[in-house]
Amino acid sequence: MFDSGFGGLTVARALIDLLPHESLVYVGDTGRYPYGPRDLEEVAGFARQIARHLVEEYDAKMLVVACNTAAAAAPLPELAAELGRPVVGVIEPGVRSLLKATETGRVGVIGTVGTIGSGAYQAAVAGIDPAAELTCAACPGFVEFVERGETESEQVRILAQRLLAPLHDAKVDALLLGCTHYPFLAHTIRTVMGREVVLVSSADETAFEIREALRGSDLAGDGAGGGPSYRFLSSGDVAWFEELGRRLLGPELLQAQACPW
Repeated sequence: MFDSGFGGLTVARALIDLLPHESLVYVGDTGRYPYGPRDLEEVAGFARQIARHLVEEYDAKMLVVACNTAAAAAPLPELAAELGRPVVGVIEPGVRSLLKATETGRVGVIGTVGTIGSGAYQAAVAGIDPAAELTCAACPGFVEFVERGETESEQVRILAQRLLAPLHDAKVDALLLGCTHYPFLAHTIRTVMGREVVLVSSADETAFEIREALRGSDLAGDGAGGGPSYRFLSSGDVAWFEELGRRLLGPELLQAQACPW
């Protein structure tokens, strides 16, 4: 599993809770985050590099692209064919959950500049329910607040009021947090949007999709041969990744190690 930083830990947490027999290797590419403002072709290159490393060094049986920007940038079927492993992203599971949650058909998606600009969510919503009224908004700055540990400060609330105004004006009743960092800002986002708006996180839905993909296959772990192992890698400051990552994920993040790039 990989992400540009810490956001994918929401997916990791859901996966650890739902599939306690499965081992996990997580890469947080904090040395090159945030991905959102970067060119999508560059992000696709990062995704291929990390995915290849996980297969070659850890013999990963499945890859989880726990980063919306990377999932939007790198065609997942091509990545799966290139590496000979199943690949699961966060976009489609989140969209399916979003469309189930709405009662009015007015839905919203927020994400990084790269994710929203890619059109990946717009295409996914149109492919599942063309009648849905979709409003999208890029939220530059949210990722940085999360990775500084400022999830409920006055500054992030003021930023959220400005960035979420188009969603509020569109009267959406369901809002997809289209970046795996954003669930850490759920309290602030809910305060701004109002409690009548359902917030949808793709983390749990992605974990359910992974379970379904493994169910009945010879890839599924059964707990034989000892308990699961959890490894965490960071391409940036390892001590910082350990400290903040442990607060966000929990005790499974005992220590991290440096990526070889």
